[in-house]
Amino acid sequence: MDGSPASHHRLNEPQNHQDLDPADWEAVRALGHRMMDDMIDHLRDLRQNPAWRKMPPEVRAALHQSLPEAPTAPGEIYNEISELVTPYVTGNTHPRFMGWVHGGGNVMGMLADMIAAALNPNVGGRDHSAVAIERQVVAWSAQMVGLPETSSGVLVAGSSMANFIAVTVARTAALGPDVRRTGVGTHNLVGYASEAAHSCLPRAMDQAGLGSDALRPVPTDHLHRMDIEALRQMVAADRAAGLEPFMVTGTAGTVSTGAVDNMAALADFCRAEGLWFHVDAAYGAFGMLSPKLRPLLAGLEQADSVAFDFHKWGQVPYDAGIALVRDPARHLAAFDHAADYLRREKRGLATGELWPCDLGPDLSRGFRALKVWTTLRAYGTKALGRVAEQTCAIAQTLGAAIESNPRLELLAPIGLNIVCFRVRAEHNVVDALNADILADIQEAGIAVPSSTLIDGKFAIRAAIVNHRTRPEDALAMLDAVLAAATARTKR
Repeated sequence: MDGSPASHHRLNEPQNHQDLDPADWEAVRALGHRMMDDMIDHLRDLRQNPAWRKMPPEVRAALHQSLPEAPTAPGEIYNEISELVTPYVTGNTHPRFMGWVHGGGNVMGMLADMIAAALNPNVGGRDHSAVAIERQVVAWSAQMVGLPETSSGVLVAGSSMANFIAVTVARTAALGPDVRRTGVGTHNLVGYASEAAHSCLPRAMDQAGLGSDALRPVPTDHLHRMDIEALRQMVAADRAAGLEPFMVTGTAGTVSTGAVDNMAALADFCRAEGLWFHVDAAYGAFGMLSPKLRPLLAGLEQADSVAFDFHKWGQVPYDAGIALVRDPARHLAAFDHAADYLRREKRGLATGELWPCDLGPDLSRGFRALKVWTTLRAYGTKALGRVAEQTCAIAQTLGAAIESNPRLELLAPIGLNIVCFRVRAEHNVVDALNADILADIQEAGIAVPSSTLIDGKFAIRAAIVNHRTRPEDALAMLDAVLAAATARTKR
């Protein structure tokens, strides 16, 4: 623009405005009904389909497309989704998916996600219903795990982000809010977690500017729980060496075996030593809803912060996690920030003292809370607690079947809902054999367990998380393992 009168005239010329709304709303309505019907049928008919399908080369090639410049008809796009995407996803909705700690989702959460996408609010802050729904979910979550009703919290993608928030709050509490401007300087903060803890914890230390080596892995006992006496000795030795212990993370449901650290003992230790007590309860938190499982988690309610996921035992569609902090002032001190465009006004939309963006790193935030709120309302905490109970009961049934079969070996105690085992074989071939068996039954679509290492041994790992999984599904998986073992040993 040169600023001439002609240029100003061109600014005022009528333009051909184009938006992205459909020209034919009824056609979109019909397609939307078809999509919703198909997805409801998909969930209803899961048992009739393979637990997992390997993506064929031609499908992978078809998904490798150039950046589209011209529009594609909505019906054609959906046909591609149906043919190229729907059959080849992870499969964690399937009742015989037992691979990783992935929840099965639920139909009401699916529908809530559709509504959230249509409303499309930014839940970073301001005064609107989506923020109010998230605050309600935070309050319910604190009540669920036994934290005070005054606790603060923020919904995030998952426990990896929630654990990072907890580490950042603990770091700021230890060094003061100036650490956000000046960095940790010469401080040598160190934290502690079980050697069986999730890999996101050293990453959280890294992301918080402390370095991944700042997380000290504590040895575990015969039940794969953190060894409290080893922790005590490590903290004393680190202090004597001039390091600065600042937090301990207990795990409520370890990744490999489902072990639960002794939360009550950790809480007492942290209180006596002046350390921040954090709990990574990524999936174990929902055990608090079960009268049978709650005693296993005793002490969780004493934590300074808790991280957990709704998309695991809570069966909410991906993704939805939460970071809870007992002391709201400390939470706010770690993340609040000021900017002219984030002014809090006395009237209008930009009111409200505390916005979700003050409690975590995200400013732009989707309406995750609606599917959580809907799931909790639709099913209630008693039903969700029973789901947690039944998955643990199925794990015990599976474990008993393994122990009764001389061809099989149970490799770890069953803490909650995870069973680690293998087919017995000669030492020089046992790991390779079990790895092949695992791949065989996955590729056959029969069931999807996963793998881990237990004391250096390759283990087939069955994580019973999905609310749709029944005892017969777990036993069918075991039959498939034995059949695959027989087939391979006859070769």
